[in-house]
Amino acid sequence: MAKPLLGQHPPGLYVLFFSEMWERFSYYGMRAILVLYLTLYLPYTRQAALEIYGLYTGLVYLTPLLGGFLADRWLGYRGTVLAGAFLMMVGHFAMAFPTLLFPALALLILGNGLFKPNISTIVGSLYLLGDPRRDAAFTIFYMGINLGAFFSPLVCGTLADKFTPHWGFGAAGVGMLISLIIFLGGLRTLRPAVGSWQPLSRSEIGRIALVTVLGIGLAFSGGLLAPVIGRSFLSLMYKWLVLSALAATLLYLGLRLHSRAEWQRTAAILLLAGFTAIFWMGFEQAGGTLNLFAQEKTQRTFRLAGQQWEFPAPYFQSLNPLLIFILAPLFSLLWVRLAAQGREPSTPAKMGLGLLLLSAGFLMMSVAEWRAQIAKVSPFWLVGVYLLHTLGELCLSPVGLSMVTRVAPPTVAALMMGVWFLASSFGNYMAGVSEEILQRQALPLYPTLMGISGAAGLLLLLGARRIDRWMRAPLPSPELTAHQKE
Repeated sequence: MAKPLLGQHPPGLYVLFFSEMWERFSYYGMRAILVLYLTLYLPYTRQAALEIYGLYTGLVYLTPLLGGFLADRWLGYRGTVLAGAFLMMVGHFAMAFPTLLFPALALLILGNGLFKPNISTIVGSLYLLGDPRRDAAFTIFYMGINLGAFFSPLVCGTLADKFTPHWGFGAAGVGMLISLIIFLGGLRTLRPAVGSWQPLSRSEIGRIALVTVLGIGLAFSGGLLAPVIGRSFLSLMYKWLVLSALAATLLYLGLRLHSRAEWQRTAAILLLAGFTAIFWMGFEQAGGTLNLFAQEKTQRTFRLAGQQWEFPAPYFQSLNPLLIFILAPLFSLLWVRLAAQGREPSTPAKMGLGLLLLSAGFLMMSVAEWRAQIAKVSPFWLVGVYLLHTLGELCLSPVGLSMVTRVAPPTVAALMMGVWFLASSFGNYMAGVSEEILQRQALPLYPTLMGISGAAGLLLLLGARRIDRWMRAPLPSPELTAHQKE
């Protein structure tokens, strides 16, 4: 007799599922209303709000490098997750106070860096490497992410619209509190497949408390200093961090890679990471310029039961996770069927298609913006944009992550995953500053993004065969590698 569904996986998976679901609820709920809060309730211009949004989301994807290093070297995975959850909870509640805006954002950035990479690592630790349930477990975990991302704009957006954004930030804080409680309550279920489970020791609790206190102190000191040094300096610091991380990565690769095949595989990942940054630069307009377009230029009223209703602009951001729920299984079946027929596109070709779909979304957005010069446009324009962008995401994001784990030389596998997230970080930052940069060149945002993503997609499709050959370059045997190192 087949086991029931819940019996097929360790109980710890479901603890992590709900903990991650509520953490993503808090993250996407806050993200859904951040730019609107800055422009409608605080004295920030559109460009300043978008730059703050870009710096925030960019750093959110940069700090996991620190969180992974800290967990590996000193604090452990569960301790780092607990410290990160507490920092984020404090950060969300601090967002309810306008004077604490920058300390709150700093708390959220640091907390996410500690939490995000390590909870995924704990999921993997529940299973042996060859366990056939492993991929299914990460699929279930991914559904938790999208479940939280779906409900959060609806809840936080409604509270922000009916009351004030502070209610929405408070709801995000409650979501993070629930995540922390679930994780703490389920610690006993997080039993690794290899080794034995141990309760939190006094020394481990002490290290968690130390990291938490230091994180709060660093966030508040840096956050209070941020308005003094200004956004331009913060942007310069961010660019310096990205360039320094990239330079250090290239130097390390020069020391660790010894064969032509290793360099070809690594070059393929670096190239695709660059195209990924272009994709996220466009896709992450969702929380920025698309959010403002929904607020200012989209018809959001409808009649129901003889009364006129208006839904909040952040509701549109629930479309992406909803569409992923619907379309992700269909994409999985499509790739399997094409593979069985020997017609499955290569990873670079899939990613090129994703960029072309992103470009098609911005074509639609360009038309919508032109029509909005006359009157507010139908919400179905944004629905179409989100549909095309979600289709592009499904072609690019899951296959990209899988590609890095499959293609990277074993000696630099973790580093190349860090590079992948570094590209996501830079793409998120550029999403926030792209409008201002293009305006200085007298270029329209959406047609330019359409052109950039379309050209990148075509270029990637043209080079797909060569990049695919680099990805498949046969690695030298371990014995030969060891001899080369000597």
